[in-house]
Amino acid sequence: MDDVKNKVAFITGGASGIGLGMARTFANAGMKIVIADIRQDHINEALACFPDRDSVHGIKVDVCDRQAMVRAADENERVFGKVHVLCNNAGVGIAGPLKLATYDDWDWIMAVNLGGVINGVQTFLPRMLAHGEGGHIVSTASMAAMLPCPYAGLYTTTKFAVVGLSESLRTELDAENIGVSVLCPGPTQSNIGECGKNRPQNLSNTGYAESDKRRQGHDMSIFMDPMKVGQRVLDGILRNDLYIFTHPEFRDGIRARCEAIMRAVPKGEPDARLVAAVPFLLSNPIYEKAS
Repeated sequence: MDDVKNKVAFITGGASGIGLGMARTFANAGMKIVIADIRQDHINEALACFPDRDSVHGIKVDVCDRQAMVRAADENERVFGKVHVLCNNAGVGIAGPLKLATYDDWDWIMAVNLGGVINGVQTFLPRMLAHGEGGHIVSTASMAAMLPCPYAGLYTTTKFAVVGLSESLRTELDAENIGVSVLCPGPTQSNIGECGKNRPQNLSNTGYAESDKRRQGHDMSIFMDPMKVGQRVLDGILRNDLYIFTHPEFRDGIRARCEAIMRAVPKGEPDARLVAAVPFLLSNPIYEKAS
């Protein structure tokens, strides 16, 4: 997208943290914003941040509820018209040893962090393709999708999946005038620590009850301002970046991971017959185009 002015953005998890940072940045760029969030109290607080209330609209929605997402998309169109930018940003973060995880822990985090992205794509992509005006899809992963860390196995699993989904979508939409980016933020000021308040009662059997009590808080003041993340996202949309990173501190870790992967690739000359038979499996042009 070369110009976002007067375009419409639908942002899940948009009422706080990174989502609100994107919403405020987009609004400053002249966009119309729909803030979709599961918490009405956060929506009310978020709406108060916008001096031009005519450019922003709040919708309470659970991204795990497919029919609710359809209703939210319909409401978006009634209020602002066609959606051009979809930000699949809603997510939850739970931590603890994998050996203590329950099925309820898995089901909840998979439903939100991966299912929510799937539901966003399934709901809005057909509408974006139908209006034919182009657009962009940004899905929020995490640096945990590049550099796994201990006691975040469930979270990391979902975020790796978001990267794979985004790369696949980028491949398929390359010729459709719809860009695709995956956002991999580092530590950012947010309310993700409160996500346990949103856990459904039917998924309340957690293996992390005790480890959650022992989780240490961090000094959020050293974490990135969500507005800075929002600006990086806007810049990434305008450049049509495949990956949107936020923190240079992760550079060496990413390099080490890539080098470890390359060291594991078997040595030897490629079989020309296999190369000719399955070239689509051996490389992807989206990586060559990525900034």
